[in-house]
Amino acid sequence: MNADELPWLIALTQVPHIGPVHARQLLQHKGSAKDIFRSSRRELESIPGIGSVRAQNIRQWKDFVQAEKEIRFMEKYRIRALAMGDPEYPQRLLHCYDAPVLLYYRGSALLNNLKTISIIGTRTPAEYGKDRVRDLLLSLAPHAPLILSGLAYGIDTLAHKHALKNGLETVGILAHGLDRIYPQANKGLAREMMEQGGLLTDFPSGTNPDAVNFPRRNRIVAGMSDAVIVVETGIKGGSMITASLAGGYNREVFALPGRITDPKSEGCHVLIAQHQAQLLHDPEQVAESLNWNRPGMVSKKQAVLQLVHLGETEKAVLEYIRDKVNASLDEIQQHAGYPPGETAGVLLSLEMQHLIVPMPGKRYRIR
Repeated sequence: MNADELPWLIALTQVPHIGPVHARQLLQHKGSAKDIFRSSRRELESIPGIGSVRAQNIRQWKDFVQAEKEIRFMEKYRIRALAMGDPEYPQRLLHCYDAPVLLYYRGSALLNNLKTISIIGTRTPAEYGKDRVRDLLLSLAPHAPLILSGLAYGIDTLAHKHALKNGLETVGILAHGLDRIYPQANKGLAREMMEQGGLLTDFPSGTNPDAVNFPRRNRIVAGMSDAVIVVETGIKGGSMITASLAGGYNREVFALPGRITDPKSEGCHVLIAQHQAQLLHDPEQVAESLNWNRPGMVSKKQAVLQLVHLGETEKAVLEYIRDKVNASLDEIQQHAGYPPGETAGVLLSLEMQHLIVPMPGKRYRIR
């Protein structure tokens, strides 16, 4: 994005009564946020859906100092601004009519991963739900999808943690600015995610995690996904909203069934009964439904056979990388104690067997 355009775009997202739909309409007609603010009231009023009140709000907007403060905050904490025209902007969102025109991102994951899954659910899961999240991430790991969730207590937290444990990149979609983490108990988890995933929001710094912000956050969770998986939820709450949004965006929705007497599964049962979600009966079902089991993909059984036939040196290096979540070449070299050429050969062998993935900065993670 042109650096000159950024403060104008930030300002546009802060003008009262200019939401993502109206902002997108304005940009489509005027070409840039800068041109929007330089347009006359009459020109703005002529744009369908804008009207006199929104046109007046734009013309009267003077708080560009706040936009400059936001840019300084972004520079200090290495936060990237992603606008709709940027190649790094999540392209799946472009098909959503209410997609945000600007996102704030801090992390290392590619937001346009070929495979992206959202896993959501109750903040107070039972052991049943906890176990299913663990099994689900273990099953998805060979396909190397990007895992999305909302960094909330419960299922969200488990989805992020098990993604990291299985070497998957995971991104938390926030309902507040990047100057804080909510809940605070997930600060440590958020730090890990920025090394193996990231944090994403359409809210500027200083935005509190108010209840009204969470449905707005949920549309990003739904829109960025190939599929949304609901693991335990009541009939009311954010997970049901996200599932509904995903259906409206023509995304696949899966719901995990539970006991018919369990209130934690009541929402999942409603989604299944109303044909808003597929009944998730097996973790491998997700990959099959999304046609991930193509030639060349490594299945769980194949991965086990590969591990059986690894040499002791390869197993030791693979185990070290797994325990470190992602490890640098220098760390692996120091741990292994082998000559550089031998270590490089082991890493190449593991990569060719689709067991590890090279990352920027000469780092490696489990596939």
